[in-house]
Amino acid sequence: MNKKKRRFGDRYDGRILKNVDPFFKIIPYIMKSRVDAQVYFDDKIILTKTEKFLLEKREEKINIGFLHIVCAAMVRTISQKPKLNRFVSGRKMFARNGIYISLAVKKDMTEDSPETTVKVKFKPTDTIFDVVEKVNRVINESQGQKTSNETDKTAKMISMCPRFVISILVKFLTWLDKHGKMPKVINEVSPFHTSLFITDMGSLGIRPVYHHIYDFGTTSIFIAFGIKNKEKVFDRNNNIIERKFIDMKIVVDERICDGFYYAKALRIFKRYMENPHLLEKAPDKVVEDNEI
Repeated sequence: MNKKKRRFGDRYDGRILKNVDPFFKIIPYIMKSRVDAQVYFDDKIILTKTEKFLLEKREEKINIGFLHIVCAAMVRTISQKPKLNRFVSGRKMFARNGIYISLAVKKDMTEDSPETTVKVKFKPTDTIFDVVEKVNRVINESQGQKTSNETDKTAKMISMCPRFVISILVKFLTWLDKHGKMPKVINEVSPFHTSLFITDMGSLGIRPVYHHIYDFGTTSIFIAFGIKNKEKVFDRNNNIIERKFIDMKIVVDERICDGFYYAKALRIFKRYMENPHLLEKAPDKVVEDNEI
């Protein structure tokens, strides 16, 4: 995304939407929090072509996982449907500067292992291979029992304060954020200031759940996916076949765009998920938000 001149009302992390439909200017005053504005989607991702793609890449010595495909598919979808990358703060709507995805990661796959959260920055032109490199680098830097990223360090420092100080500090930071004055250092380490959250519940051996989107920060989308499942269906010739699929649960902030736009965007996302070879090349064009 090209860097543009900052205008009155813009934040360092987003550009104010000045040409948005009047109804959407009013909505944040009616639905004041993300909890009020949560909408739930669920879909089924058929894995036939996805698993074939993953197997082909492993044979080429390229280690790609399902999480990488989810991230890459969302990055590509946002590059074509940029309204997904909006957020509401202080009753105003903004187009985010940059694409960010936050991920919850276990330091080790044990029950007692602590969990950390990482935030990865992407470009709208990133391919699946760019996404794999960026995600792996950030996760590798954060894993290990003795490793702490900046998010962990900041959380630990705040947690050492008395409870009343933590309460005052969070309220103050929330106030600053609503006025676009949140210190950049906090924004950079905060996993809550992100385009979307993704959680891999399949790695825990369970089905996905609908996860709320946070009031603190600027997250507008939360995606959860779980374990692989099998089902028997009729093919085009009325023969019974078995196929694998993964359920996805998606929670969104309905204030950032209308339902029709969400529906089209999620169809595009599903298409990339089920045809990941489309992510091997950069997009032909990147669509800009036309209501800035």
